Amino acid sequence: MSKVTTQPAQSSSSTTEQAKERLGEGAQQIQEKASETKARTRERVREQIDTRSTETGEQMTNTASALRQTAQRLRSEEQETQAKILEQIAERTERFGRYLTESDGDRLLRDVERIARQRPWLVAGAGTVLGFLAARFTKASSSRRYEENGGSSSGMHSTPALPRGSAATERGGGDRGDI
Repeated sequence: MSKVTTQPAQSSSSTTEQAKERLGEGAQQIQEKASETKARTRERVREQIDTRSTETGEQMTNTASALRQTAQRLRSEEQETQAKILEQIAERTERFGRYLTESDGDRLLRDVERIARQRPWLVAGAGTVLGFLAARFTKASSSRRYEENGGSSSGMHSTPALPRGSAATERGGGDRGDI
C-alpha cells in the first residue's frame, strides 16, 4: 500500500515541475521578444532622428546663406553694424546646421544627454518654454475651432446679441448695464 500512496505524490510533483519549466520557458520567450521589440524601436528612433536632423541641418544651412545675402545688402546700404550681427548669426546657424547634417542619431542623443547632465537648468528652462508655447498653441487653436463652430471667443459669460430695434439698443443701453 505504501507504493500506491507514493505514486500520486511523485506524479503531482513532476506535473508541478513541468508547469514551472513551461512557465519559465514562456517567460524567457516573452523577455526575448520584448528585447527584440525594444531594439527595433530604438533603431527606428535613431533613424528618424538621423533623417530629421539631416533635413533640419540642410534647412539651417540654407537659412545661413539667406542671412549672408541680407548682410551683403545691408553693407551696400552702409549699415555695417547690422550686417556684422547678421554675419555672426549666419555663422552660428551654419555651424549648427553642419553639426546636425554630419551627426548621426547616436551622437545627437549622447550630446543631448551630456548637456542635460551638465546644465540641468537649461533643460528645465527649455522644457518650460516649450510647455508655454504648447499651451499657447493649444489655446489659440481651440479658440479658432470654437469660433468656427459658431461660438464666440469672448468666453462663457457672453450675452446674446439683441435684435436691431429693441428697446435696449435704441436707448444705447445694450450690454453695459446702463439704466
